[in-house]
Amino acid sequence: QVQLVESGGGSVQSGGSLRLTCTYSGYTHNTYCMGWYRQVPGKAREGVAALDSDGNIKVIDSVKGRFAISQDNVKNTLYLQMNSLTPEDTAMYYCAADNGDRSCVMDYWGQGTQVTVSS
Repeated sequence: QVQLVESGGGSVQSGGSLRLTCTYSGYTHNTYCMGWYRQVPGKAREGVAALDSDGNIKVIDSVKGRFAISQDNVKNTLYLQMNSLTPEDTAMYYCAADNGDRSCVMDYWGQGTQVTVSS
């Protein structure tokens, strides 16, 4: 059974930083796409950043230069380093993984971790 567990969210002031951590277990695919999404109540979920087993990385324009996605395969952990946070980054952040086909169509989701940025 695949499990994804996020941590690292919290409340920070504008300009601050947070590092989100996603620890996954039961995920045995050698090829994959994993990523971070965020959602604000009343709005659609938005993909923030993703990486795949070929080393390809995608980041949305609104966070380029501020957010960085990385992975530690030994620790089975996915990270999202978030710098220069703004109130517009306030959201619930989710970790996700696909079924091993590198499609980045996510099949597995964590429970989310809340990020709140105050001005």
